[in-house]
Amino acid sequence: MTTPSIAPSPLAAGAAASASPWPIFWIASIAVFLVSLDATLLYAAFGPLGRSFPSATPADMSWVLNAYTIVYAAMLVPAGGLADTHGRKRVFLGGVTIFLAASAACGMADSVAFLIAARVAQALGAALLTPASLSIILDAFPKEKRAVAVSLWGAVGGLAAAVGPSLGTTVIEHFGWPAAFYLNLPLGALSLWFGAARLQEAGAGASRQRVDVVGMLLLILAVGAFAMAITQSESPHWSRVELAVLALSGVVGLGAFVIWARTASAPLVDLALFANRSYSLVNLATLAFGTAFALMFFSYFAYLTKVWHYSLPAAGLAVTPGPLTVVPTAIIAGRIAARYGHRRVLVPGALVYACSSLWLLTMVGSEPHYLTQWLPAVLLSGTGVGMVLPSLAGAAVARLPPAQYAVGSAVNQATRQLGGALGVAIAVVLVGSATLTRADFVPLYALHVTLALLTCGLCLGVNTRKTGE
Repeated sequence: MTTPSIAPSPLAAGAAASASPWPIFWIASIAVFLVSLDATLLYAAFGPLGRSFPSATPADMSWVLNAYTIVYAAMLVPAGGLADTHGRKRVFLGGVTIFLAASAACGMADSVAFLIAARVAQALGAALLTPASLSIILDAFPKEKRAVAVSLWGAVGGLAAAVGPSLGTTVIEHFGWPAAFYLNLPLGALSLWFGAARLQEAGAGASRQRVDVVGMLLLILAVGAFAMAITQSESPHWSRVELAVLALSGVVGLGAFVIWARTASAPLVDLALFANRSYSLVNLATLAFGTAFALMFFSYFAYLTKVWHYSLPAAGLAVTPGPLTVVPTAIIAGRIAARYGHRRVLVPGALVYACSSLWLLTMVGSEPHYLTQWLPAVLLSGTGVGMVLPSLAGAAVARLPPAQYAVGSAVNQATRQLGGALGVAIAVVLVGSATLTRADFVPLYALHVTLALLTCGLCLGVNTRKTGE
């Protein structure tokens, strides 16, 4: 969308006058924590869900995950546009409300069809609140502190996504699969309550702009088609020809969106964003890293349960030390990025992340030796994630004008979602068999290293100026 002429954000002014912007940070971050947690927690719930609906086929059950992924990825950028034009507080609170209502509906579902419909609504709420959340945080903090705040925001989401499966196994084992959805309600209600009381409107404010409906529909079609083609790549119900047509529809839809955005007076996404070389490189790096992150996550649980024969709860605990390093690493990385620029964090972080798979490739054997073989790998990966994932989110919006915070962030988050969907699809092809040996993981680890090095190479071109210069 075009950059409107707006007065200084009321939220930013209020934050500057208050003692601390951190209460606003936690209001916004709690909701994003729940969204990220929900995205991976259902990996643990998938088996119990299937047993609760014995008449449903595996293809039917796959839509409990895929419907969420497709709708979330497709709606992120339109939701970011709505936040920028119609007010971030309004869109954030609306998204939290929809997400919570849909979470309760998921827990009460008595059929797969109802559960899938509730998951679609849940994804819509998640897409509305995510970009609005980051733009609220950007408005609340002064420029010199934004890198630290954005890094911590990304770390909160990364930590939630990483601990989701281990937390999910514990909750589901003791309380059943509906508890995986009800878990969202108490914290989400706190975010909604305090958000309504503490947040001030930012974004368009009083000068509400017209929504680019045509651009929104074209982008939903394009991203939805791409996400559908990726998530259904191994489905027996889709032929190769049908998948190719679906992917081609995404290409056509994206091309139509670009043409529309170049001619519309107030497009959903101002294509001038991508004239910024650093922004374009960050999004390409996000696609590569999002794919690698999903590969890593899938491979961890596959290796531990199928090669080392751990139970799912034990595998969740074995992975946990990695996520625990994400938040402290992200805080330190954010301070470095604030002083020296994001490239100083992204490049070494991607190399550390590559080393985690090199370790798995060369040091981990077929017999379980957790402390000497597995623990170093997850600590390396957690450190790499803490350095890269939040910094990519921060670098994407570091020099955008305030009026484009939400849509700029949404493009970056949607790119990460597509990378994640692609990573899961690739992992299913490589290590999706019921029985696996160590040798089956060699191609996956090699691809993981390649993607991490690609991320590193792309980040070499990221602007190194300090935030605010």
